[in-house]
Amino acid sequence: MNGGESCQSFETRTSCPLCHEDLIIKWQSDDIPYFGEVMHITALCKCSFRFADTLILSQKEPMRYVLKVEGLEDLNSRVVRSTSGTIRIPELGIDVEPGSISDSFITNIEGVLDRIYNVVVTATKWSVDDEEKHSRGLEIQKTLEEVIEGKGFLTVIIEDPFGNSAIISDKAKSYALSPEDSEQLKTGMIVFDMDSSEMELDASDSEHQLKE
Repeated sequence: MNGGESCQSFETRTSCPLCHEDLIIKWQSDDIPYFGEVMHITALCKCSFRFADTLILSQKEPMRYVLKVEGLEDLNSRVVRSTSGTIRIPELGIDVEPGSISDSFITNIEGVLDRIYNVVVTATKWSVDDEEKHSRGLEIQKTLEEVIEGKGFLTVIIEDPFGNSAIISDKAKSYALSPEDSEQLKTGMIVFDMDSSEMELDASDSEHQLKE
């Protein structure tokens, strides 16, 4: 895409993979300050099939971004998460991995933590009969609340085998993933690693909570 085509939009047509009717795909370019050009892709069929993704046009190699969230200012750091992006919070044992119905989004760190918080609340309610899992869920909620209020700290990591996700911040560190690391990235589940008390939640069961 050259400079004259920046921030342009166009449409293409194809067949819906579910109902095989005509499907319009909308393409919208955008220029994100300090990062570069991206392309937003959306499609919605009357049969309920939908697709959304954000492609980063300036970066294609597998990447890992790491941000230490240590205060309120870090919560405003911009986040681009493509459908191929995995989000990790190692201090809490949380991995948010892409699935077949994952949506892309552009938000900030606070928005990412809010999304995860909503999923943790749901998972905690489901584990009410398991005292250990329920207690762990409440503990994670409390930690996320403290960080969102600027009273705690944690690390947010985003990994993408296609280089279409990123954390945009002067504090964020970026690393090119090796082919071996890229191949290890998984899809399909949101996992709360609790050592012997594992709590797992299929992304498809909470898809409405992971959208803007």
